[in-house]
Amino acid sequence: MQLQIRPDGRQSETAAMIQRGVARLLRASGLAVLPEFTLASGRRADLIGIGGGGEIWIVEIKSSREDFLCDSKWPEYRTYCDRLFFAIPTTVEPELMPPDAGLIIADSWGAEILRHPEAESLHGSRRRAVTLAFARAAALRLQGLHDPLAGSL
Repeated sequence: MQLQIRPDGRQSETAAMIQRGVARLLRASGLAVLPEFTLASGRRADLIGIGGGGEIWIVEIKSSREDFLCDSKWPEYRTYCDRLFFAIPTTVEPELMPPDAGLIIADSWGAEILRHPEAESLHGSRRRAVTLAFARAAALRLQGLHDPLAGSL
């Protein structure tokens, strides 16, 4: 089964393109990936990935300079992951992104990590909560693909 990214109407074409390329990179790097993942705070991470050892990455997609400048919610994501990355297209200036976050350049075919952030280890209870929420979200999405009416019965 192939991961299909379905724009929900809030994403620009550029953001959807970046999402696809970054998801491919994370998957190739051994992480399980979910797009549009709702955190316990109610905020939605553009992409979240969990590695085989339990490390959690969040990727915030910025499709333009304006997209970055008008967003103030991304610092909240730091408390839900071991590593926070920004993913941008080649048209956005890399120096605009916070220097302590990771940096990924992406297009619809793939992506490249230009800068890895320092790992910040999550507290065990937060890691458990995020991992369980990830597992539930993944299972519910998979079931929804197999039986779209299951949740409405």
